[in-house]
Amino acid sequence: MRLAGKKIISLVHHDFEDLELWYPILRLKEEGAIVHLAGEKANETYIGKYGVPAVSDYDYGSIEAEDYDAILVPGGWAPDKIRRFPEVISLIQSMEETKKPIGQICHAGWVLISAKILAGKNVTSTPGIKDDMENAGATWIDEAVVVDGNLVSSRRPPDLPDYLRELITVIEKR
Repeated sequence: MRLAGKKIISLVHHDFEDLELWYPILRLKEEGAIVHLAGEKANETYIGKYGVPAVSDYDYGSIEAEDYDAILVPGGWAPDKIRRFPEVISLIQSMEETKKPIGQICHAGWVLISAKILAGKNVTSTPGIKDDMENAGATWIDEAVVVDGNLVSSRRPPDLPDYLRELITVIEKR
């Protein structure tokens, strides 16, 4: 149980990529972490792209960065909605300022772009937002997972095992 006692918040909204939300949550729980979900509303059921539901524990505005050891942003179409909430942007910026692990996969890079934390970072994502990532000042690398300090990024569902292996290591060291 490499992550026993660690608290992790995962963001959620409708049209999340089902595997990119649930695989990390389940793997982190297997390692002993406590994982909460935050959405636009608390106790709201959000439906993934393929119909898998997820119920939020909290609303975005009730989350404090100091209460968590890491944050996850899933992909799918949800990141385009998630990044519109000022409280999410503030949360991501606070996690970056304190160098807490930030995990992002696929289209989740949009949230980090909106938080303006990618300048000078090495990242990956779905190739579909490569230009967006580079325009935000990041160096985009076409690899299954890229670790740059506290930021762990990945491309898509087939890369999930590599992503979680590195993410767990980064969280464990924090």
